Parts: sequence; C-alpha cells; structure tokens
Amino acid sequence: MPDLLERLRQLRSILNKALAYAGGAALLSMVALSCTNILLRSVWLPVTGTFELMGFLGAVVAAFALGYTQLTKGHIAVTFLEGKLPRAVERACDVLANLIGLCFFVLAALEVAKLGRFLVLRGEFSETLAVPYYPVVFAVALACLIMALTMFVDLLASLVPAGRKGR
Repeated sequence: MPDLLERLRQLRSILNKALAYAGGAALLSMVALSCTNILLRSVWLPVTGTFELMGFLGAVVAAFALGYTQLTKGHIAVTFLEGKLPRAVERACDVLANLIGLCFFVLAALEVAKLGRFLVLRGEFSETLAVPYYPVVFAVALACLIMALTMFVDLLASLVPAGRKGR
C-alpha cells in the first residue's frame, strides 16, 4: 500500500498543479479583461460580454483552486482540539473528515456533470456572446473529481500508521 499511496500522491500533485496553473491563467485573464474593459469604457467602447466572461472565468478560478488548496493544507481548519486528544481520536477525526469530504466531492462532481449534460441536451448558451455553458460546467465537475481524488489520498494517508506516512 505505501507504493500505491506514493503513486496516488504523485498523480494528485500533478493534476492539482495543472489545475492551479490553469486557474492562475484564468485569473490573469480576468484581470486583463477587467483592465481592458475599464480602459475601453473610458472611450465608450466596453468589451461586449464582460459580465459573462468574468462569470465563466470566476467559476474556473474557484473550482480549479480547490484541490491545490487541499494539497497545500490551505483550507480553514479548526485546530483548537489538536494535540489535546489522544492520537487515535485525532486519527479517527481525520479519517471521518476525509471520508465526508470525499463523499461530498464525488456527489458534487456527479451532480455538476449531470447539470452539464442537461445543458448540452437543452442547448443552453449565454445571452450576450452565445457561448455554451456546458464546457465550464464540465470543467467544474472535473475539478470536483480531482478534489475527490485529493480527499481519497488524504483518507488513505490518515489510515496509514504515523510511522509509515512518508511525506
């Protein structure tokens, strides 16, 4: 299991870093679009569809940041009991938290993918630019799935005894 765990950690790291770079590119695109729109508004030529594009890009930025933030332990954690409970209880809490997170993100990925399929079948497009919604929705579903993988690896790591966790 330690070898499998290490391979899963590497896969998790690669996938989350790729999403983080893509999310960073989306964030830079949001900044560029916003600045361009501000400048062009001063001469009464705003960028058409800015609101829609910012929404699409914002969804990508938020979703793509999830896994990397989990990977780097950047999410908010309540640690007022940390170190005050027996190690076995702390491990049980870690297992439970990771299991709940895993279940949540698997369900989220499935439901968001269902929404994407629905949008494809309905032929939904944005109002101003007539851009289909479903690619962004499927990207969010993928990010939720990668977050679920990240939680799964964290769950496996929390089940491994402390001396065998590796990094």
